[in-house]
Amino acid sequence: TTTRSVRKRLDCDRPVEREVIEDCVRIGMQTPSGSNRQAWQWVFVEEPGAKLRLAEIYRRQFDATYRVTPVGTYADPKAQAQAHRRRESAIWLADNFERVPLIMVPCQEGRIDGAEPGGNQAAFWGSFLPAVWNFMLALRSRGLGSAWVTMNLSRPGGERETAEVLGIPHEHYTQAGMFPIGYTRGFD
Repeated sequence: TTTRSVRKRLDCDRPVEREVIEDCVRIGMQTPSGSNRQAWQWVFVEEPGAKLRLAEIYRRQFDATYRVTPVGTYADPKAQAQAHRRRESAIWLADNFERVPLIMVPCQEGRIDGAEPGGNQAAFWGSFLPAVWNFMLALRSRGLGSAWVTMNLSRPGGERETAEVLGIPHEHYTQAGMFPIGYTRGFD
């Protein structure tokens, strides 16, 4: 009940230990997948130059869409306040993306571009996304936070550009977003 998107409260000054991340991956992989295939790859990025390039890819789409879209209007003052906090948090992340200690890009073997939206899509994503969610739950149980962001996948060529930065063979693997990861500040 406490796992949520964490953006503004990611601690950019505290490194994330490799053994903690490896344990979270181990837990993430304890999820069912179609044909028990588990064709996942977990790409972790710590190198400052690569993080900056990923941040630039992310910001290009963020700036062209989310940053310029007005905040939604809600009759309920609590919902309105939440919308403003969500906007402020998203802008903070876009402006600080390269500062987070770690970025994870989950990939699954195969491409389903143009696949019918029925069984093929359901089997592909249903075998992939639960592992990513388990990973996020494991992060949270260890005091880390993350946000599931897909701006890099929303712009034409963004997935391919991300693949090039990270050396992912785009023609063989599908990405499910980018996950900025860090210890959290301000809440348990």
